[in-house]
Amino acid sequence: MPTNFKYDIIIIGGGPGGYPAAIYAAKNNAKVAIIEKEELGGTCLNKGCIPTKTFIKSAGLYNDIKSSQQFGITAEGVSFKWDEILKNKNKVVRGLTNGVQTLLKSNGIDIYKGKGTLIDNNTVKIEGNNNEIITGANIVIATGSKPVTIPVKGSDLGGVITSDEALDLENLPESLAIIGGGVIGVELGYVFRTFGVDVTIIEMLPEILPRQDVDAIKVVKDSLQKIGIKILTETKLSGIEKAGEMLKVNFDTKNGQDSIIVENVLISAGRKSEIDVINGLSIVTDKQGIVVDEYMRTNISNIYAIGDVTGKVMLAHVATHQALVAVKNILGKEIKMNYNVIPSCIYTNPELASVGLTEEEARINYESIKVGLFPFAASGKAKTIGATDGFVKIICDEKYNEIIGVHIVGAHATELIAEACLAIKMECTAEEIADTIHAHPTLAEAVMEASEAVTGFAIHNL
Repeated sequence: MPTNFKYDIIIIGGGPGGYPAAIYAAKNNAKVAIIEKEELGGTCLNKGCIPTKTFIKSAGLYNDIKSSQQFGITAEGVSFKWDEILKNKNKVVRGLTNGVQTLLKSNGIDIYKGKGTLIDNNTVKIEGNNNEIITGANIVIATGSKPVTIPVKGSDLGGVITSDEALDLENLPESLAIIGGGVIGVELGYVFRTFGVDVTIIEMLPEILPRQDVDAIKVVKDSLQKIGIKILTETKLSGIEKAGEMLKVNFDTKNGQDSIIVENVLISAGRKSEIDVINGLSIVTDKQGIVVDEYMRTNISNIYAIGDVTGKVMLAHVATHQALVAVKNILGKEIKMNYNVIPSCIYTNPELASVGLTEEEARINYESIKVGLFPFAASGKAKTIGATDGFVKIICDEKYNEIIGVHIVGAHATELIAEACLAIKMECTAEEIADTIHAHPTLAEAVMEASEAVTGFAIHNL
């Protein structure tokens, strides 16, 4: 690499794309700087994946204790302390952010606190750090994303929040309208409803959780409604207004206009790329974010972009993989980013996880397909833990029985999906999964049985 710059690689952003990129580069003897304007770990660690999962753990444990009677355990006077749940969340987050900082320092990476903006192809200004300017042979932009705001009347009123604020609410509201039935909205809806909040989810599309298997969506939706969450689909927010100390949420439905009165409104309509870092430099962008090629390179040959800022697939594990692809290419390897095998995980109760094509997509893209389905109601392990909702669905092409899509809805689905990811990555057939001995009794047996169902030989299927 050129030596007339202070660093071999400057990484702007310390999230799940930025900090793995920095560590991998440093382990390959590059001199690396990382710039982060807020806390290391990015949205995922501080305002997304990790905080929500600590809440979900508390919610799940609360539900388990309340329903323990089916296992012969009697628990009386079960309650929760929201301030202690918040404290636990903050402790977990703090521990992980400290861990990231330790990893960076132990790998000899220089950490700069402040907002990084590009001056030219090799120069970055760090606002908030005495406006220090550093230079690098290569730059990786990993500035992430921020919540989308909806341009409707009243969206700036007090009591209207985003997921960022929702994770730090000191007091639970009595009622909450969630605008958007995607992953964030559904997960937070499940958490808040579990702790007694009256929750209404308002989704503009015909169904919540878009791009998921329709049969799996039904299982999750039924579960959410069973615990008292009201779900309004094909419903568009038209405005928010004050109603005394409360908020009136107005919306349009297929049957006309309607409204509800709530204490808080959570705008959960997705996220948009943080591209301010460009600062007028001639980096090509589109409506999704910074445009990159298969090597994670922008139109400027020594500047790369990874993670949410590219708008490709806004998932932490995708950002991490993009990070390794980008750094490997900076180091002289020819590595392309492959988006064919990306697991999607939704941490409701039951969980939903998927990889590959949905059944609908497969029918469009293939002449003929086979589908194998195995319900957890027929799983011995699922019965022992009282978690019989859901199923494993495996989709294969007709010609070779190659697995092209897997959808799991049920307990621990987000862990079980890993086998399916590897199967698709390795171009496995249903027979190869079915011929692999799975431990008994386990939920993973359902993956084997669904594979057997593809060829019509599932032992425990009716």
